[in-house]
Amino acid sequence: MKWTVLFEQVPQLQAAADAISARFDESAHGDFARWQAALDALPEIQVSSSELGDNVTVAGDADQAQASLLRTALMELHPWRKGPFNLFGVEIDCEWRSDWKWQRVAPHIRQISNARILDVGSGNGYFGWRMLQQGASLVVGVDPTLLFCMQHLAINKYLNDQRNWVLPLTFEELPAAKFDIVFSMGVVYHRRKPRDHVKRLFEYTRPGGQVILESLVVTGTQSLKPAGRYARMSNVHTVPSAKKLCSWLGDAGFVDAKLVDTTQTTTREQRSTSWMRFESLEEALDPENPRLTVEGLPAPSRAVVMATRPSDGKCP
Repeated sequence: MKWTVLFEQVPQLQAAADAISARFDESAHGDFARWQAALDALPEIQVSSSELGDNVTVAGDADQAQASLLRTALMELHPWRKGPFNLFGVEIDCEWRSDWKWQRVAPHIRQISNARILDVGSGNGYFGWRMLQQGASLVVGVDPTLLFCMQHLAINKYLNDQRNWVLPLTFEELPAAKFDIVFSMGVVYHRRKPRDHVKRLFEYTRPGGQVILESLVVTGTQSLKPAGRYARMSNVHTVPSAKKLCSWLGDAGFVDAKLVDTTQTTTREQRSTSWMRFESLEEALDPENPRLTVEGLPAPSRAVVMATRPSDGKCP
């Protein structure tokens, strides 16, 4: 990726240039050399068309040998979490049917046309492609998991679009900048201080802009604070109620917070596949009662709340 293009688009991000370069260094991760070799092995294939729909698709004249090389290289970037993608007939069946989440979120986004968007916890950038399809002018994704950044580079080798970026940074490392819409989907419950995360979302939302906050939730009004693991995850610190999510947004300075969707996660939406061979949701649920996790806690349900930063930009 030509990071200078991004810095021209959002000059404030130039301050992170050294941190970004440090992440793309062989010493940064033990698997970096293997992942880079996978990127280098991606075959040169002429693109005839692309479609940023539910299944982000790139088409072209790939022969059998090229398709085999492509599949092998992409498999070296396992596990694939967010998708689906189709590159020249190679179907990347990711753990999450992320298109289902997007179908729940997209109808409630306002003024996405020409919007500059920040996607916190973007993963491999799947949602960024869907945002561009809806008319966004720029998407800056932030995710500290280097593998996801490498997956994005693999996809973008063929889409070749300098409007969707994935930066290998934590949200806290991102230089201050303002965006028309800020997304945080599947992040806040991993934060030890979720209120601080929501306050930071406020800081990156321009006055009059919109925030979309998606999270695991519990019913009722009380948040769940797992004493140990939740659905076999060790990094879930607080599972709020939808009401609490709205409260956090209000405390941060947002207004007009509202719940727009609540959906129980099923093993059709999140599951193991040949592209994500580790255990998934099925193994995290009580086999005798799928409404509970293996820890005896309420099974995963997710909510989407949205709010606006006041035009005066003031925080109460």
